Amino acid sequence: MRTLTAALAEHLDGDATTMCHCWRVTRRDGVVLGFTEHDHDLRFDGTDFLAASGFRAADSEAASGLSVEAGEVAGGFSSAAISEADVIAGRYDGARVDVFQVNWQAPDQRILLRVQEIGDVVRAGGAFRAELRRLTHKLDQVQGRIYGRRCDAVLGDGRCRVNLSNPAYRGSGAIMAVLGETRIRVTGLDAAMAGFYRYGMFRFVGGANAGHACDIEDHRKDADGVTLSLWLPPPLPLVAGDNFTVTAGCDKSFATCGGTFANRLNFQGFPHMPGTDFAFGYADGDAVHDGRALYE
Repeated sequence: MRTLTAALAEHLDGDATTMCHCWRVTRRDGVVLGFTEHDHDLRFDGTDFLAASGFRAADSEAASGLSVEAGEVAGGFSSAAISEADVIAGRYDGARVDVFQVNWQAPDQRILLRVQEIGDVVRAGGAFRAELRRLTHKLDQVQGRIYGRRCDAVLGDGRCRVNLSNPAYRGSGAIMAVLGETRIRVTGLDAAMAGFYRYGMFRFVGGANAGHACDIEDHRKDADGVTLSLWLPPPLPLVAGDNFTVTAGCDKSFATCGGTFANRLNFQGFPHMPGTDFAFGYADGDAVHDGRALYE
């Protein structure tokens, strides 16, 4: 339930109002930006809300209960507000958006309408269009843990405890040739066995994509050299000569956890769970049903 101040309620009860919308965007890196549809800049709560940003509301939906509301904001790129480089780098992905209705003649008369999160961002023709999601969309995300044979930790996190700063799990090199939108032939990784960096992380340290990280889909070696395949293309095209670093990947299996990382004690899965073939099977004279562990 929203509560209006006495001054704002009196203003809204009048014959004419001077209301506008303001958006406060808080990126995940801590940067806070303000935008308004009014024709002059406004300031409140320590934030400047820019009028010349081209930031404006588009379609929106309102729903009751816990259903997921959807809306959009759009605008043009401006070096003083939202830059195309920041959008390409994903700095607005998952950003928090506070939507206010404000009396532009007296900004202290305002109300917080809703809190949303930026979802998909589309760029075209020097402009952007960003989806605004109601925070209830997080209720669709998996919370907690589920039983599974494979590990549900992220390689190198506090549950996994593998130290990815160890040189044995890291590599560096340069792009030797671009084979496609997501495939490159590289130098510097000849010593690693094929597949070692599969499901690992690729990070650019030079070129137009510097600082951007990509997930590695595959790591292969053949007579022509080492080839890496990325799951998704980087924001800007791959360029031969760009330098990079990589970290090892993990397929989340118990065998890889022990064989590659010697980390079985921290395995965050349940490798002794029987598979579906066992669950749907039945006792017979050929199978062994003595309760022994699947892995020793």
